[in-house]
Amino acid sequence: MTAAPTTRAGSPPEQGGEPSHRARLLDALGASIEERGYRATTVADIVRMARTSRRTFYQEFATKEACFIELLQTANTDMIGDIVAAVDPDSPWRSQIRQAIEAYVRSIEARPALTLSWIRELPALGPAARPVQRRAMEDFIQTLIALTDTDHMHAAGISTISRSLALLMLGGLRELTAVAVEDGQPVSDTTETMVDACVALLLPR
Repeated sequence: MTAAPTTRAGSPPEQGGEPSHRARLLDALGASIEERGYRATTVADIVRMARTSRRTFYQEFATKEACFIELLQTANTDMIGDIVAAVDPDSPWRSQIRQAIEAYVRSIEARPALTLSWIRELPALGPAARPVQRRAMEDFIQTLIALTDTDHMHAAGISTISRSLALLMLGGLRELTAVAVEDGQPVSDTTETMVDACVALLLPR
């Protein structure tokens, strides 16, 4: 089985438009995580699905964990890009929240096992994981700040979200997502709950 493309950000294509070895290895790890989970995935699985060699793998990544971290960073960047692209800044503010949540849910449902591994398995990597987690959270916080710091939002009485409120919102969305994936439920079933919670948190007080 070959890996279905899962990465967009990251290494450029090789000459001729073919994905680079690095991109193929990232795609293969993503596909293997969806198929058997991160812990059960081996370097042998990755190189088999990428149709390359162990030597090539270790030329690109020092360890499986390093490949995993880069894959998660790429997925995070892609998700943020999808959310920003989905939001129409001229639409009513409640519609903007729905647009953002629906884009988030689509991204999760495209790669549920990868999302769960980000939430549950990345912390198990220990000290190497913490900077990755903090950077990802900061990227999402800054995205929420940017999405709420617009003339259209302010005209509707919505203040720019604070860092602490953004952190609270993101933590709730993340845990709700993890529980749905672990229970084998469609994340889309939680869309209305997510939208209602975000609206409630942003309503003027």
